[in-house]
Amino acid sequence: MAPPNGISPIADVLGQHALRGRDIIGIEQLTRAEIMLILDVAARLKANKYDATQTKFAQGQTLALLFEKPSLRTRVTFEAGMTQLGGHAIYLEGRLGVRETVPDVARNLDRWIDGIMARTFDHQTVLELAEYASIPVINGLSDREHPCQALADFQTLGERKGRLAGLKLTYVGDGNNVAHSLMLLAAKVGVDFTIACPLGYTPDEELWKVAQACAAETGATLTITDDALEGVKDADAIYTDVWTSMGQEEETAERLQIFAPFQVNAQLVSLAKPDALVMHCLPAHRGEEITADVLESPQSVVFDQAENRLHAQKAVMSLVL
Repeated sequence: MAPPNGISPIADVLGQHALRGRDIIGIEQLTRAEIMLILDVAARLKANKYDATQTKFAQGQTLALLFEKPSLRTRVTFEAGMTQLGGHAIYLEGRLGVRETVPDVARNLDRWIDGIMARTFDHQTVLELAEYASIPVINGLSDREHPCQALADFQTLGERKGRLAGLKLTYVGDGNNVAHSLMLLAAKVGVDFTIACPLGYTPDEELWKVAQACAAETGATLTITDDALEGVKDADAIYTDVWTSMGQEEETAERLQIFAPFQVNAQLVSLAKPDALVMHCLPAHRGEEITADVLESPQSVVFDQAENRLHAQKAVMSLVL
């Protein structure tokens, strides 16, 4: 990294206080203005990756990385991100609430460090960490939401399409945490959102109502269908995720049968717009929710999404720490 020539184009980030000290629990709690601020900072951090000004954004600060689940993208991007921002990350692995209570973990960390990122099974764990720690808590994934993934995804969508408002994003698969964050973010920024999923695997009803209320303000259209072929018509992007998430392994055989008609393959992609993007949060089970040829096709932006996890999360950390 090198100091900029003249005034750095990212220097103003230190003066942004809209999210300073805030918890990032989910897209549910963020306003449209806050989302757009994060996406703007993420884009500028990416464009100025080697600007040494960013090393002041977390200078002298430490982030605890609490992992109940294995991770590639979340761990590496948060840890590398803190280093690039001039701070330090401490990796802690294990099920929270077993050796000692979640509130006690939160109150201990609160005395030593400057922020917590938690990748958990239960969303309640994230809520308890936020309740008992006065430092910012970032949801790195819970069973309710995956906000950092969705922010990186919409950064990618905006980069590739040149805009967000008015686009149609179709999610094909399980109405899980990723689907929740995507539909909430789409509703808040004016992206039409369709989820094609089997009956019984629709998004959380409470979050769907929240998304509908947001969509009413932005003019976005939200749709649920159990017909994948119908759902992808006129889509600007098709998104999928694994059919069986961590913790659901005993349901694998049943889910493989139920979700078979929802595979993202060449036939399905051909029904969307000719320039439709193919998106996946990874890791992918090639041959299950998505075929290898589609994942590796020119329309696929899955590794752009993975790259943008770094920049979107750096933006979050820069703004809250």
